[in-house]
Amino acid sequence: MSSATVVKRVVCSTPRRDSVETWDKVVEILTQGKQSAAREELAGVAGIAASIITEKAPKDAAITVTCDGPRTRIYCLYDEDAIDGSDAKEDALGYDPLAGDWSLSLPCPADDLAWVQRALKAKSKRITARDMTEKLGGEQPAASTATEASKQAADFSFDANAFLKS
Repeated sequence: MSSATVVKRVVCSTPRRDSVETWDKVVEILTQGKQSAAREELAGVAGIAASIITEKAPKDAAITVTCDGPRTRIYCLYDEDAIDGSDAKEDALGYDPLAGDWSLSLPCPADDLAWVQRALKAKSKRITARDMTEKLGGEQPAASTATEASKQAADFSFDANAFLKS
């Protein structure tokens, strides 16, 4: 898989899981159940990540992981969607999302961003927070004109083999 590939997972959160259990599930997916320094680092920010999950920031803005392989985006389902669970995709990844020089970006409400960034910086160099309205590389806001939509469609590429493996 190329680094341009993006893989999406969707995790059920409240009320099916509380915010700490939701973060534990995210960590489980990212670490593939293995004990490692990365798992310890992710576990070390559980309280901070749980507060962001409680605020429903990852509902529409992804928890984004970059590494030497594909980019991973993790969203959370809430309320009736979490209870129903039909839109969830919590299965294992077909690659190590924490391979090499990985980093994780948590979406965060603007009102909480300053304290969350300070708290994360004290615990990790790899785990950061961003304003949940900020788009990361590869994410585009909805095109406002037909011309922009046409350009985006022309720039789109799809790797079916990589998609079928994940």
